[in-house]
Amino acid sequence: MSIKSTIDSSLKGKTVALPESRQLDVLAALFERRQAKVLRVPMITILDSPNQDSIICWLKAFINNPPRYFIILTGEGLRRLVAVAERNKLKDDFICKLSTVRKICRGPKPVKALKEVGLKAEYLGKEPTTEGIIATLESLNLKNIDIAVQLYGTDPNLSLIEYLRSRGISDVRSIAPYIYAEHSDSAKVIDLIEHLHADNVDLVAFTSKPQVKRLFSIAKEYGLESKLMEGLARTRVAAIGPIMQQELQDHDVEVSVMPEGKYSMKPLIKAVESLFN
Repeated sequence: MSIKSTIDSSLKGKTVALPESRQLDVLAALFERRQAKVLRVPMITILDSPNQDSIICWLKAFINNPPRYFIILTGEGLRRLVAVAERNKLKDDFICKLSTVRKICRGPKPVKALKEVGLKAEYLGKEPTTEGIIATLESLNLKNIDIAVQLYGTDPNLSLIEYLRSRGISDVRSIAPYIYAEHSDSAKVIDLIEHLHADNVDLVAFTSKPQVKRLFSIAKEYGLESKLMEGLARTRVAAIGPIMQQELQDHDVEVSVMPEGKYSMKPLIKAVESLFN
């Protein structure tokens, strides 16, 4: 991606590592416009679920018998559902039924995806996490109602499903429209670990849980766990939101910065700039 006119920024001359894939060019361009040097290490890629028949069956059931509530955890997932519906000539019916359902979005990304098809969310999570969704559900009457859930990747989100069951909902219609797959070869991940350990990186910015899982998986496979932890300890670490922050903390990684309120790329850039001011 070509870089637009540069911006004077506290990131000028900083080396930023980006373990991103789907929107790597977009995020890299934002940093490069601010005159940062970017190390690109695409960790993962996002693919349609290989079980397309189950997605089509789910869509048809949604159209024929729409739920009262639809919990949408990711914009990516909703877009994938709409794309499958379109390929199978179900899009108009799906959007029509979706308009009649009370939609609960975890954060701004699914809200944006709804807007793209002309719809709005009736409810938002108290915060963009599973706990935030549960907090919103606490105020709703769920007795004898039907709920559908669009999952984050293939994570079954047992805490959310178990909560719904505790509210008397025995049959939750969950769907996983996409999967995460390994993208970069191991050598590139190892190279990133070496750069971190050599203190060649000023900041590493994480935007999804699978990035962290892949990084630590490669470190374990090649006996580089100590090097990785030492490198991350001396490098500033950015998380795009609270879910990402929790994932890093679960791996004993201290998060240096996270945007407040809005958890997307531009707020992440602004938060990182403030960190280096």
